Amino acid sequence: MNKADNTIGVASDHGGFHLKLKITEFLKEDNYQVVDYGTNNGDSVDYPDYAYKVVMGILNNEIGRGIIMCGTGIGISITANRFPGIRAALCWDEYSAKMSKEHNNANILAFGGRTTDFETATKIVSAWLNTQFESGRHLRRIEKIDDLAINFWSKYLKNKEGV
Repeated sequence: MNKADNTIGVASDHGGFHLKLKITEFLKEDNYQVVDYGTNNGDSVDYPDYAYKVVMGILNNEIGRGIIMCGTGIGISITANRFPGIRAALCWDEYSAKMSKEHNNANILAFGGRTTDFETATKIVSAWLNTQFESGRHLRRIEKIDDLAINFWSKYLKNKEGV
Protein backbone atom coordinates (compact mmCIF):
# COMPACT_ATOMS: atom_id res chain seq x y z
CA MET A 1 0.00 0.00 0.00
CA ASN A 2 1.39 3.35 -1.07
CA LYS A 3 1.74 5.99 1.64
CA ALA A 4 -0.28 8.36 -0.54
CA ASP A 5 -3.26 5.95 -0.55
CA ASN A 6 -4.52 7.32 2.77
CA THR A 7 -3.85 10.91 1.71
CA ILE A 8 -6.63 12.88 0.09
CA GLY A 9 -6.10 16.13 -1.74
CA VAL A 10 -8.87 18.71 -1.56
CA ALA A 11 -9.33 21.82 -3.65
CA SER A 12 -12.01 24.25 -4.67
CA ASP A 13 -12.63 27.57 -6.24
CA HIS A 14 -14.58 30.27 -4.43
CA GLY A 15 -17.89 28.49 -5.15
CA GLY A 16 -16.82 25.45 -3.16
CA PHE A 17 -14.59 27.10 -0.58
CA HIS A 18 -16.88 26.95 2.45
CA LEU A 19 -17.93 23.35 1.81
CA LYS A 20 -14.27 22.40 1.24
CA LEU A 21 -13.40 23.64 4.73
CA LYS A 22 -16.14 21.48 6.26
CA ILE A 23 -15.22 18.41 4.18
CA THR A 24 -11.57 18.81 5.17
CA GLU A 25 -12.52 18.68 8.85
CA PHE A 26 -14.83 15.72 8.20
CA LEU A 27 -11.95 13.81 6.58
CA LYS A 28 -9.51 14.65 9.37
CA GLU A 29 -12.01 13.46 11.98
CA ASP A 30 -12.09 10.15 10.08
CA ASN A 31 -8.25 9.96 10.33
CA TYR A 32 -7.44 10.75 6.72
CA GLN A 33 -4.36 12.76 5.89
CA VAL A 34 -5.50 15.81 3.93
CA VAL A 35 -3.53 18.04 1.59
CA ASP A 36 -5.38 21.30 0.96
CA TYR A 37 -4.48 22.69 -2.46
CA GLY A 38 -6.61 25.82 -2.00
CA THR A 39 -8.25 28.14 -2.55
CA ASN A 40 -7.73 29.64 0.87
CA ASN A 41 -10.52 32.23 0.91
CA GLY A 42 -13.77 33.11 -0.82
CA ASP A 43 -12.27 35.50 -3.37
CA SER A 44 -13.05 34.76 -7.00
CA VAL A 45 -10.52 32.39 -8.60
CA ASP A 46 -10.40 30.09 -11.62
CA TYR A 47 -11.35 26.46 -10.95
CA PRO A 48 -8.98 24.97 -13.58
CA ASP A 49 -5.99 26.06 -11.49
CA TYR A 50 -7.25 24.10 -8.48
CA ALA A 51 -8.34 21.01 -10.40
CA TYR A 52 -4.85 20.90 -11.92
CA LYS A 53 -3.18 20.94 -8.49
CA VAL A 54 -5.13 17.86 -7.37
CA VAL A 55 -4.54 16.11 -10.70
CA MET A 56 -0.80 16.66 -10.41
CA GLY A 57 -0.84 15.51 -6.79
CA ILE A 58 -2.29 12.19 -7.95
CA LEU A 59 -0.07 11.82 -11.00
CA ASN A 60 3.03 12.59 -8.89
CA ASN A 61 1.94 10.10 -6.18
CA GLU A 62 1.72 12.79 -3.52
CA ILE A 63 -1.91 11.87 -2.82
CA GLY A 64 -3.96 8.78 -3.52
CA ARG A 65 -7.28 10.47 -4.23
CA GLY A 66 -8.81 13.89 -4.57
CA ILE A 67 -11.99 15.75 -3.76
CA ILE A 68 -12.70 18.89 -5.77
CA MET A 69 -15.49 21.45 -5.70
CA CYS A 70 -16.63 24.48 -7.62
CA GLY A 71 -20.08 26.04 -7.67
CA THR A 72 -21.71 23.08 -9.44
CA GLY A 73 -18.82 20.63 -9.69
CA ILE A 74 -19.17 20.64 -13.47
CA GLY A 75 -16.31 22.88 -14.55
CA ILE A 76 -13.79 21.50 -12.09
CA SER A 77 -14.60 17.89 -13.04
CA ILE A 78 -14.36 18.66 -16.76
CA THR A 79 -10.92 20.14 -16.15
CA ALA A 80 -9.68 17.17 -14.13
CA ASN A 81 -10.88 14.70 -16.75
CA ARG A 82 -8.62 16.23 -19.41
CA PHE A 83 -5.68 14.21 -18.07
CA PRO A 84 -4.98 10.52 -18.81
CA GLY A 85 -5.11 8.42 -15.66
CA ILE A 86 -7.60 10.73 -14.00
CA ARG A 87 -11.17 9.62 -13.51
CA ALA A 88 -13.07 12.46 -11.89
CA ALA A 89 -16.69 11.72 -11.07
CA LEU A 90 -19.27 14.42 -10.49
CA CYS A 91 -21.54 12.84 -7.89
CA TRP A 92 -24.82 14.06 -6.46
CA ASP A 93 -25.85 11.22 -4.14
CA GLU A 94 -24.54 8.09 -2.42
CA TYR A 95 -25.44 5.81 -5.33
CA SER A 96 -23.55 7.84 -7.92
CA ALA A 97 -20.53 7.98 -5.58
CA LYS A 98 -20.63 4.23 -4.97
CA MET A 99 -20.88 3.43 -8.69
CA SER A 100 -18.13 5.92 -9.56
CA LYS A 101 -15.76 3.88 -7.42
CA GLU A 102 -17.13 0.36 -7.94
CA HIS A 103 -17.35 0.51 -11.74
CA ASN A 104 -15.08 3.40 -12.76
CA ASN A 105 -12.45 3.44 -9.99
CA ALA A 106 -12.83 7.22 -9.79
CA ASN A 107 -9.73 8.72 -8.22
CA ILE A 108 -11.27 12.17 -7.92
CA LEU A 109 -14.68 12.98 -6.47
CA ALA A 110 -16.35 16.22 -7.52
CA PHE A 111 -19.48 17.98 -6.34
CA GLY A 112 -20.91 21.46 -6.19
CA GLY A 113 -20.42 23.78 -3.27
CA ARG A 114 -23.58 25.65 -4.23
CA THR A 115 -25.63 22.57 -5.11
CA THR A 116 -24.67 20.12 -2.35
CA ASP A 117 -25.41 20.64 1.33
CA PHE A 118 -22.94 19.43 3.96
CA GLU A 119 -25.01 16.44 5.09
CA THR A 120 -25.37 15.17 1.53
CA ALA A 121 -21.69 15.86 0.83
CA THR A 122 -20.59 13.75 3.81
CA LYS A 123 -22.79 10.87 2.63
CA ILE A 124 -21.31 11.15 -0.87
CA VAL A 125 -17.74 11.24 0.47
CA SER A 126 -18.32 8.30 2.83
CA ALA A 127 -19.91 6.17 0.10
CA TRP A 128 -17.02 6.93 -2.25
CA LEU A 129 -14.30 6.25 0.30
CA ASN A 130 -15.88 3.03 1.56
CA THR A 131 -16.49 1.42 -1.83
CA GLN A 132 -13.96 -0.88 -3.46
CA PHE A 133 -13.27 -1.10 -7.19
CA GLU A 134 -14.82 -4.24 -8.70
CA SER A 135 -12.13 -4.68 -11.40
CA GLY A 136 -12.84 -7.38 -14.04
CA ARG A 137 -14.72 -5.97 -17.02
CA HIS A 138 -14.60 -2.52 -15.43
CA LEU A 139 -10.79 -2.50 -15.45
CA ARG A 140 -10.81 -3.28 -19.17
CA ARG A 141 -13.12 -0.32 -19.75
CA ILE A 142 -11.11 2.22 -17.81
CA GLU A 143 -7.92 1.03 -19.51
CA LYS A 144 -9.66 1.74 -22.83
CA ILE A 145 -10.41 5.27 -21.68
CA ASP A 146 -6.71 5.93 -21.04
CA ASP A 147 -5.65 4.20 -24.27
CA LEU A 148 -8.09 6.29 -26.31
CA ALA A 149 -6.84 9.51 -24.73
CA ILE A 150 -3.17 8.64 -25.17
CA ASN A 151 -3.68 7.57 -28.79
CA PHE A 152 -5.65 10.72 -29.57
CA TRP A 153 -3.11 13.08 -28.05
CA SER A 154 -0.10 11.35 -29.61
CA LYS A 155 -1.68 11.57 -33.09
CA TYR A 156 -2.99 15.10 -32.53
CA LEU A 157 0.36 16.42 -31.33
CA LYS A 158 2.21 14.67 -34.16
CA ASN A 159 -0.14 16.29 -36.71
CA LYS A 160 0.29 19.71 -35.04
CA GLU A 161 4.08 19.46 -35.43
CA GLY A 162 3.69 18.98 -39.19
CA VAL A 163 1.55 22.11 -39.60
